[in-house]
Amino acid sequence: MKETWNFINSGKSSAAFNMALDEALLEWHSQGKINPTIRFYGWDPATLSIGYFQKVEKEINLEAVEKYGLGFVRRPTGGRGVLHEHELTYSVIVSEDHPKMPKGVTEAYRVISEGVLEGFRDLGLDAYFAVPKTKEEQDLLKSPRSAVCFDAPSWYELVVEGRKVAGSAQTRQKNVILQHGSIILDLDEKKLFDLFKFSNERVRERMLKGFSKKAVAINELSEKKITIEDAEIAFKSGFEKGLDIVLKPYTLSEDQISYVHKLAVDRYANDEWNFRK
Repeated sequence: MKETWNFINSGKSSAAFNMALDEALLEWHSQGKINPTIRFYGWDPATLSIGYFQKVEKEINLEAVEKYGLGFVRRPTGGRGVLHEHELTYSVIVSEDHPKMPKGVTEAYRVISEGVLEGFRDLGLDAYFAVPKTKEEQDLLKSPRSAVCFDAPSWYELVVEGRKVAGSAQTRQKNVILQHGSIILDLDEKKLFDLFKFSNERVRERMLKGFSKKAVAINELSEKKITIEDAEIAFKSGFEKGLDIVLKPYTLSEDQISYVHKLAVDRYANDEWNFRK
């Protein structure tokens, strides 16, 4: 018998609501109130999310965030800046001691990302896991050259033809793993690079130029245009296959939704959280 996990497709929501719902799911799972859960979502408005440890003043061009009318939020997970626009975002919530989860962070990351890998294969893309081999690649992970998430693949990040196609980040709290990630369908590279600060214009131009060799959106690789709906179907079946589970739709109660709204306001829509450090 395959294990049944919850599946939530919450559609497009604000940045604060999206992060609050991920955190609430982690909390409810830690309390034994819900099964392990996979969630798909989108962003309205399009949003720049930054990693838990990023320094806004040093790395982010807030004028550009405003100019483009983007949402802005600090994630509870690590990693670097991500522009959430034309993408499917996923999150996986599962306890650390689940029999399928290896103890090590990197290995657990690989197991969860099997679902994403299978989703790409479902779309006819030959994705595989990046394993940084050279010393230079490994050093780059320790001190990334830029604040842009898709600038370099880390351990077990997904790549097609050598270029990164999905970026994911993880946190562990209350004995629960929360991993969420972006599966990019289309990407406006110029807009993305406008959102970050660089030491000078020359550096920015050089990194922008090199970026397309390192990262790519699904629709640049696919022969047919892939819609969000196509992606949802492929990655849902990808997670079922990759994790050997059955996904069953889960509907949030009104109480749960109001809890998420309160958390969104108290934390993720709060300047103290978003602009700290």
